[in-house]
Amino acid sequence: MFAALKRHPFPVVAHFDRVMAVSFAFPVEVLKPLVPEPLEIDRYGDLGFVTVALVWTKGLRPAAMPAMFGQDFFLSGYRVFVRAPDGDRRLRGLKILRSETDKARMVFSGNLLTHYNYRRVAIRDEPGRLQTRRPDGRLSLDLRYEVSQDAGLPEGSPFPDWRTARQFAGPMPFTFDVEPSGGVVAIEGKRATWKPRPFKVLGCEVGLFDEEPFRGVEPQLANAFAVENIPYRWERGRLLDLHARS
Repeated sequence: MFAALKRHPFPVVAHFDRVMAVSFAFPVEVLKPLVPEPLEIDRYGDLGFVTVALVWTKGLRPAAMPAMFGQDFFLSGYRVFVRAPDGDRRLRGLKILRSETDKARMVFSGNLLTHYNYRRVAIRDEPGRLQTRRPDGRLSLDLRYEVSQDAGLPEGSPFPDWRTARQFAGPMPFTFDVEPSGGVVAIEGKRATWKPRPFKVLGCEVGLFDEEPFRGVEPQLANAFAVENIPYRWERGRLLDLHARS
């Protein structure tokens, strides 16, 4: 029963005032310890990708509840791009690594009802810079950026153009996690519009990259984009069909 409770048991809606996402490339071999079977790393050549998504939400609530019950949160998510089997299909999506929020009630409810692995952080949000820190003061994220009309791909990006980069820029239709039993939970996200624009990253420190298996490996900045004013809905989680039909 407890496992079923954590499978995102009902649809949730929110309005995204602002979204910023930064993706980093790593050799596939580095990411393999983070992606248990039957998930597979979604790769571009010999590279896999970790994305850091920052979301300013308004009115987050169960879909069945009136808007007056909505709550406002800052959310950050650390994910790996993966593919998952679902019968005869291969779904593209993101494997959950870690999630963060500025509110204790989101930590409690998020960890009760999902596999998102929430923890609380303090945020410092100012023009051109966003920092998040853990309760012990350790840095979780320090993003310095510039919004520019002519921003393109970051210097050194593995992608030849923005069109290719968008394949690993989101939004991915699914978020996945693997349960101890081996089952794969999929949560489908739906949005009304999505017109991302690149922004320039001046610097980005990610605390997660000081931990294994990232420690000692130089992250390669792959893309960065922002989008605003998005109605969003997470559907009820479901277990995927891991057996192809003959």
